[in-house]
Amino acid sequence: MSYRKTLKLVCGLAGGSAVLVFAAAAADSRGLFGEPRGREAAGRWSRLTVLRAAQPAWTPASHTPNPTGHAWDFNWDKRDPSTLTNGKKKESSTEDPSSEQDNGKPKATRNILLIRHSQYNLSGLSDKERILTPLGREQAELTGSRLAALGLKYDVLIHSSMARATETANIISKHLSGEGVDLVSCDLLREGAPIEPVPPVTHWKPDAVQYHEDGARIEAAFRRYIHRADTKQKEDSYEIIVCHANVIRYFVCRALQFPPEGWLRMGLNNGSITWLTIRPSGRVALRTLGDSGFMPPDKLTRT
Repeated sequence: MSYRKTLKLVCGLAGGSAVLVFAAAAADSRGLFGEPRGREAAGRWSRLTVLRAAQPAWTPASHTPNPTGHAWDFNWDKRDPSTLTNGKKKESSTEDPSSEQDNGKPKATRNILLIRHSQYNLSGLSDKERILTPLGREQAELTGSRLAALGLKYDVLIHSSMARATETANIISKHLSGEGVDLVSCDLLREGAPIEPVPPVTHWKPDAVQYHEDGARIEAAFRRYIHRADTKQKEDSYEIIVCHANVIRYFVCRALQFPPEGWLRMGLNNGSITWLTIRPSGRVALRTLGDSGFMPPDKLTRT
């Protein structure tokens, strides 16, 4: 077997070509590639030995990931209808229990589009000075255009009260002005340190007090905004929340029931769109994470 063929087989291991390797070895042992002579035979068999050594033994058990043992908690938002009771007695014994139970179930799906603020002035000494850069304003325009192009009927635009998020939200709202979307400011959505990340990082080390205070606030924001629809909501909703990278990444981990301390393992570009869908059953899906493909490459930043 030539060196080139051997190299192809080795490269094939990464793509799962173990069968090809063993077939080649068997064919070679039967002399199907021609009778070996002298050093050629020795070299050939040494190459096949390397191939066999490079291919680990395969068993179903060794290639099947083990489940973590953590089942999905359908009552993660404490709004599962089957766990809620109003404590009132039924006024009529002729009432249909199944009808009453069905009326108490959410029927609408909530779509939450989490937008990271655009690029801002990092040299600002106070929040008021940390306004958007010219590029940041361009990014907000692009994000607003993208949201408008999706053709969705947005119900509300909520934003962090920090300057960079407020300015981003105001620019985006101009693209949605024809839909009459209300702007709502919220202090709970301000940037902060949600929980100590694992693994730890050396370039950013808030103290324990900041984790304690910010963590409680950001968790409160999660509970306020990330949950299944109320039973009174009849139609699917599309809600925009303009806030910050740490807040969005923490929300994603909590909503998907991933370990929240893993939030810093993700990265989000400025002006990017993260889309969460919450079904009436309590199921949650991440439709996009940090989508910024609608921006030209020279407009992408992560500050």
